[in-house]
Amino acid sequence: LDLFLFYVFWEVSLFPMYFVIGIWGGPSRIYATVKFVIYTLVGSLLMLVAILAVAIAYASAGNPFTFSYEALRGFTYTDTLQALAFIAFFLAFAIKVPMWPLHTWLPDAHVEAPTAGSIILAGVLLKLGGYGFLRYNLPLLPDASATFAPVIIGLALVAIVYGALVAMVQPDMKKLVAYSSVSHMGFVMLGAFVFNVQGLQGAIFQMVSHGITTGALFLLVGIIYEQTHDREIAHMGGLNARLPAYAAMFGLFTFASIGLPGLSGFIGEFLVVLGAFAYNGWVAAVAMIVVILSAVYMLWMFQ
Repeated sequence: LDLFLFYVFWEVSLFPMYFVIGIWGGPSRIYATVKFVIYTLVGSLLMLVAILAVAIAYASAGNPFTFSYEALRGFTYTDTLQALAFIAFFLAFAIKVPMWPLHTWLPDAHVEAPTAGSIILAGVLLKLGGYGFLRYNLPLLPDASATFAPVIIGLALVAIVYGALVAMVQPDMKKLVAYSSVSHMGFVMLGAFVFNVQGLQGAIFQMVSHGITTGALFLLVGIIYEQTHDREIAHMGGLNARLPAYAAMFGLFTFASIGLPGLSGFIGEFLVVLGAFAYNGWVAAVAMIVVILSAVYMLWMFQ
């Protein structure tokens, strides 16, 4: 609840991932690590500027200078300040989510990270971006959030479509799961900015579900990679005959990831689509088409 303290620990979270990828990562770990740090650091510095700007604006109105979230949230900022602060916060959080087109660090980081690093990235680090939007952009800057909502919804729909399409053509299993994260987090952003209860609950549930299912998929891919040092999908045929329990778990989390009804992936995406219908029928239609096409393709691939 202290914005400056939030910023400090937001930056501190970079260091462990820097060392996890940079020391224990794959052959191109230095490239992936530097790209990851530069992307997130630039966005974070803009967020620091926005935090200072809203605190100074609050103090300039005769209030005591503070970084208290509760105090700053109840203050009415000018439209210009709201817009500029929103953009600064947006860039910091959108890079971490990551939203298209600021997502390019994610596949490299996932592919080069060790299995444990990929699980932390999927289960924890990406959720910081979603948390930032829900905690700061929406309550602290409500007018700017409403103004920029159509743009962010558009970017979220592009992320959903783009992430699904690129995942479909990946020969590397780890890259496939990484690009599917872009699509899944697109649903989180869509749910957050349709401004209704179903969308918001769906976004939160989708973040929890994504952390579990995608983290599990990275773990399962890592198990095979540790034994074979190969992640090519074309080379993974016949696993069911040799490792039936492994294949069953892989199938379960694949179905959960694609949103099979009855599993966790379905609940979050269904709520988000319900919220999108309440916001705009065309938005929901695009999201539903992508979900169906992605699910059909993943089922065909799994078969």
